[in-house]
Amino acid sequence: MSGLFHTYEGLPDTDDADRREVALDHVKEILLMHGATEEEIDRAVADGVIDLFVAERMLVPSRRRYTRPEVAELTGVDVDKLERFWRALGFAGVDDDDRALTDLDLEAVRIFQGMQALGATQTDTALQMARVIGSSMARIAEAELVPGNMISLEVDPVMSAEAFASIADETIPAMAKLLEFVWRRQVAAGIQRSMMLRSHGLAPGQSPVLAVGFADMVGFTLLSQHLSDEELAAVVRRFEEISHDIVTAARGRVVKMIGDEVMFVVDHVADAARIGLDLADAYADDDLLSDVRVGLACGPVLQRDGDYFGPTVNLAHRIVNIGNPGTVLMSDEFHAALTDEAPDEFTAKPLRPRLLKDLGRVQLWWCGRPGQEADGTGAAADRRRNVRWERLSEVLRDLEELRGVGERLLSSNRAADSVVVEPGGGDAEGA
Repeated sequence: MSGLFHTYEGLPDTDDADRREVALDHVKEILLMHGATEEEIDRAVADGVIDLFVAERMLVPSRRRYTRPEVAELTGVDVDKLERFWRALGFAGVDDDDRALTDLDLEAVRIFQGMQALGATQTDTALQMARVIGSSMARIAEAELVPGNMISLEVDPVMSAEAFASIADETIPAMAKLLEFVWRRQVAAGIQRSMMLRSHGLAPGQSPVLAVGFADMVGFTLLSQHLSDEELAAVVRRFEEISHDIVTAARGRVVKMIGDEVMFVVDHVADAARIGLDLADAYADDDLLSDVRVGLACGPVLQRDGDYFGPTVNLAHRIVNIGNPGTVLMSDEFHAALTDEAPDEFTAKPLRPRLLKDLGRVQLWWCGRPGQEADGTGAAADRRRNVRWERLSEVLRDLEELRGVGERLLSSNRAADSVVVEPGGGDAEGA
């Protein structure tokens, strides 16, 4: 297909209008080859979405030719099961008389059939896996559709469509291979963790014991109300970047990120404590972000569909909600395990028992490094205060400059008001 795509950056004898016309002819040729009709193409051009239309048709390069009952007849899978499978993947509903399905959809159903015939998966298990795949892929797709990731930043949709088409035959297969690579590596890593747990006596079906942590960015709700969309996106992107780097560097796993909060799990409590303290330090030193507070707990967890549940998770989440900015708090069980695992690496101070919603009264501990005190003293706290004072000083300097500008403007206005224009045209100094 690559021979169909051309760019026209270096044609000196072609003006913009001609270049656009040539590009549109090639885009139409590509779309017709992928099953689009002339009416659909003309409507996409008129609506200014021809670039998105090209991307959609090249991602699913097959004619929309089957209805749902026809797919059921061709595959032998009843319509109700098809509907369940379709919904589990997160796709919008399709009417029985709508020719919206392609040979790719037909192939996917046959793969589903083949896996069941081989005994690789049961129907309920396959549907649950389809839900996980659908939701995960939907997030990846949303991230790719950010301008500049997949869709060109060309102002003209026609030129954007031509630019996408010129590289789509390479980028789309490359992305599919990358997704397959990540899937293989992640499954292999999960199998290694299962091997380790089994070698340590974990029985099949038994809940593993893990350290669970939450980190919450302080003041995010208030901050988000005063930022533009671009500024807010930069804050969220920076928050995710720091969280992922620190968690994975210490052999942890990011479970999910929800706006201003990250959840992570770790096999060892010492690694979890390092992550918590590193997160607190990193956000304290970052000029773009506010402080975070971290809550840590350890115990049995229920693992399901890439997420974790149970009392241990609930406790860690309750703890993070009561912490002060820049602090790391841990449960009593976490503190006991940390004392056994790394007795000299961390400092801990008991806090008064706290009443946590739905969990009752629990004993909590402040976690720090040697030389760092729970009362806000120590090297790390001093550095955090210094950073905050530096930022406050910058704000004060900006305000001082603005005040100086305002005073100069007021002085200029007073001088202008003091000049009186006489009727004869002469100027006189006002009294």
